[in-house]
Amino acid sequence: MKAVRFYGHKDVRVVTDLEIPAPKGDEVLLKIGGAGVCHSDLHIIDDGIVSGVTFTLGHENAGWVEEMGSDVKGFKKGDAVLVYGPWGCGHCKPCQHSQENYCDHQSEQAFGGGLGLNGGMADYMLVPSSRLLVPIHDLDPVIAAPLTDAALTPYAAIKHSLHKLMPDEYVVVIGVGGLGHVALQILSAMTGATIIACDITPERLDFAKKLGAKYVINSMDKDAAEQIRAITGIKKAKVVIDFVGASSTIDLGTKVIGLEGDLTIVGLGGGKYEYNMNGLPFGVRLTNPYWGSRTELMEVVGLARQKKIHIEVEKYGLDQALEVYDKLRKGQIKGRAVLVP
Repeated sequence: MKAVRFYGHKDVRVVTDLEIPAPKGDEVLLKIGGAGVCHSDLHIIDDGIVSGVTFTLGHENAGWVEEMGSDVKGFKKGDAVLVYGPWGCGHCKPCQHSQENYCDHQSEQAFGGGLGLNGGMADYMLVPSSRLLVPIHDLDPVIAAPLTDAALTPYAAIKHSLHKLMPDEYVVVIGVGGLGHVALQILSAMTGATIIACDITPERLDFAKKLGAKYVINSMDKDAAEQIRAITGIKKAKVVIDFVGASSTIDLGTKVIGLEGDLTIVGLGGGKYEYNMNGLPFGVRLTNPYWGSRTELMEVVGLARQKKIHIEVEKYGLDQALEVYDKLRKGQIKGRAVLVP
């Protein structure tokens, strides 16, 4: 079968000679419908955060059950499913709460398909346990694949602050990319808070308005913080969600977050924050969430089936993987790229 393989630092190749794996026990073989291309892949390829292993890339995956091991129950051939991305031990307390993204053994093992183990940028994918599958019913796997990260990650971050996102409050979303553009839709669907979106191009800011942002600010403006505070007034924003994570965007967030607010850093931009007593208003929670739980992915599927969220998808073939990664580096992908075998 064909697959997009990682061989080491900046070494990605499309191969055509992999054997189709045979599932056993609780394993499930999926025929892949679509595999999302995430900016996190570039941290693997370019930054070397995973080393010493060769594997198939792709951690946003959806497809159809093709074959099952003898212990699998509750699924049949042809079922359309998502693959829950973070693979924990399945036995510790967080995993028992469906929070495999915070598995106690995260530091001891490869953390999922496409993240050290074989992922879904291939014709077929072997999933190690049926517990990692989430049915998508009538959704198209090609369109649904990015729900596993591009929707689940912002959903979990927003849900963490949901009790603070009341109609008289403001929420600032920094970065209207693959995750940020879904966050705007989730906020519009689930909260009454006034949304302020920040990005650096007119196209992204216009896009944000179409997705529910009441106000848009160019985060490159020297007075971006002043512009936001002119909107929020003295109370500032109750929640800031940063999908960039650069030092400049973290700094912007600290300037516009209000008392007892949530400053949530989702993006992996490598930024730094130096704490001091006067750097944040009192009561602020500074958090760096990672992905979401399996049950939250089920809730995301519910939102998608109700057509309350929609991911902008650009479709490409597996042979175009290197081209897509280059476009991603240059910021030329709107929404999410999906590789379709």
